[in-house]
Amino acid sequence: MTSVLIVEDSPTEANILTECLQESGFDVLSVTTAEAAKAILNQKNFDAILMDVVLPGQSGYGLCRELRNQENTANIPIIICSSKSGKIDQKWGMKQGASAYVPKPINKEEIVSTLKRLVV
Repeated sequence: MTSVLIVEDSPTEANILTECLQESGFDVLSVTTAEAAKAILNQKNFDAILMDVVLPGQSGYGLCRELRNQENTANIPIIICSSKSGKIDQKWGMKQGASAYVPKPINKEEIVSTLKRLVV
């Protein structure tokens, strides 16, 4: 089963994403901070990471950049899912190493199809 780490500080958004992905057959774990994501990534391998940009502490952009520079996470597809949906935000996210950028509000079909395109 394809495993996805969700990094989302909003409980509502995290629940929506988790339910959507589980219904589509993904194994999902959700954390609320970049620090928690880094800690779990040191213990467990994931097939993809779905993250918000606005997080407490380190931003999703910073986390994405950091994960791209670490050997154990450099090749994991990272999808940024954010309400920061301007063209410049998307361009910046891709420049930080994101594999895809999906704007909020969440479109379940777009999230699932993007994940399947990147990992399945």
